[in-house]
Amino acid sequence: MADQDQAPSAYRVLARKYRPESLDGLRGQDALVRTLRNAVASGRIAQAFLLTGVRGVGKTTTARILARILNCVGPDGNGGVTAEPCGVCDQCVAIAQDRHVDVLEIDAASHTGIDNMRDLLEASRYRPVMGRYKIYVLDEVHMLSNAAFNALLKTLEEPPEHLKFVFATTELRKIPATILSRCQRFDLRRIDAAELATYFAELVEKEEAQASPEALALIARAADGSARDGLSILDQAIAQGQGTVTEEDVRDMLGLADRGLVFDLYEAVMGGNIADALGNLDGQYAAGVDPVVVLEDLLELTHWLTRFKAAPDAASHAAPEFERERGSAMADKLTVPHLTRAWQILLKGINEARMAPNSLQAVEMTLVRLAHASDLPTPEEALKTVLTGNAGGSAAPGITSAPASTPTPSGPSAAMAIAAVPDPVPDPAPVTAAQAPSIAPSPPVPQEKPSTGAALETFSDLLRLVAENNEVHMLALLRGNVHLVSFRPGHIEFRPDEHAPPELSRDLARNLEQWTGERWLVAVSSQQGDATLVQQEEAARVARLDEAARDPGVAQILEAFPGAEVVEVHDAVDTPMENNGS
Repeated sequence: MADQDQAPSAYRVLARKYRPESLDGLRGQDALVRTLRNAVASGRIAQAFLLTGVRGVGKTTTARILARILNCVGPDGNGGVTAEPCGVCDQCVAIAQDRHVDVLEIDAASHTGIDNMRDLLEASRYRPVMGRYKIYVLDEVHMLSNAAFNALLKTLEEPPEHLKFVFATTELRKIPATILSRCQRFDLRRIDAAELATYFAELVEKEEAQASPEALALIARAADGSARDGLSILDQAIAQGQGTVTEEDVRDMLGLADRGLVFDLYEAVMGGNIADALGNLDGQYAAGVDPVVVLEDLLELTHWLTRFKAAPDAASHAAPEFERERGSAMADKLTVPHLTRAWQILLKGINEARMAPNSLQAVEMTLVRLAHASDLPTPEEALKTVLTGNAGGSAAPGITSAPASTPTPSGPSAAMAIAAVPDPVPDPAPVTAAQAPSIAPSPPVPQEKPSTGAALETFSDLLRLVAENNEVHMLALLRGNVHLVSFRPGHIEFRPDEHAPPELSRDLARNLEQWTGERWLVAVSSQQGDATLVQQEEAARVARLDEAARDPGVAQILEAFPGAEVVEVHDAVDTPMENNGS
């Protein structure tokens, strides 16, 4: 019996041990604290409060502090409502020990029905027994049924003077608008990771333990804005390290990858080095890291690098020196379009990995996909390449300066036809090859940029000027949607097709005046005009294919291989004959 009397008291977890007991203890909720202080000072205390926010940000704690504010009587027992509850009077002590008869905490998830609400409202008519106010705290209030909400409406709108309601919820959208309109609402925000890390460092010192700043930063990041979640992780880390919390222990406990490995993996995949990326993943998996967490780390790094490019000072404010240095180097090499594409691939890969039978295989496939996409051109680069007809994108667009009807050299000595030859195995379906961009041959284009209207002697000169000024959309319209009627320096007349925008002539005239310094007359005509450049080039390409197919040598090949067809024609390159006796 004596041993039982001397038994030590039960251990209290950090989340309960350091629960704030006043407004000063609420972290990261400055707007709420300021509003409540001003309301108490002015005597404008609402009849009902609604506290909303994610888990662990202090909703229930705030409700208890509100109960103390409303019922505190001071150390001498003569005090009134105060924003600074004393914590020592009978009211404050009873509320802190969860035994105040007038402060009822009700779990709405287990009291959802209309009968529970009727009993609650019936009891609310009676005045408080020991406190100034009778306070009903309904946690997870969104779980109430519609009938229970409806029963609450009248009392909530005109409650007795001695009654106050405090509602807490994580699902604000599930609460009827009729309830919301009768409450004073407070949105408790997520607590900043840097502020959480500072708070955890203070508690570690009070617990007479030791923790590295890197470990506390990891815990704060894993808490995701929730003080309670972070304290639970910190409690476990202190127990695991026997009073010493290290970065390695926290990573092992949470299944996180070393930050350096995350940067190494990102550099490998964004550099197209698949072998190194898969090797990095294997190493992290062997160390116990969840494959899905690897993708989540890459996704978080993609977001951080994008913010770093947009606002370097804001993104690097709370980042360690190591991350700032490597992040700065990586951000210089990557463009926003590449980061955006990586974000989309990783986001899709995370969903696939969570649903796949083997998450490791799904993550590997995502890394392979990301590595192969790393050197693909952006949509803008691809569009410029198609319009210019040049994979390098450095030369001027392939614009013909001669009419499409210009005769082309013929015969096997002047042109070489490329034929798609079917497989020897009989196959009824014809075999074709992918066609290259259909761009007619054109004479060499001068590299100097025209500076005056007189320098634009032909329509091709005009298109070259448009291309040199990076007007990609206008270039595409002039090539594919304009039938030229007449052209001379200072005057253009064309017939736009039905797909050309009505403001094309106006925009072209304005741009030409800006580029050349001279006024240009751009007129829209009803005459038929020439075929568009795209149509001319396509006609020339088809003519060359037909001519090549009629060549005797090519005709013999097509006859020998049924199903083969000419898909492309290249001009033969004249090379000097070597003196080999031939």
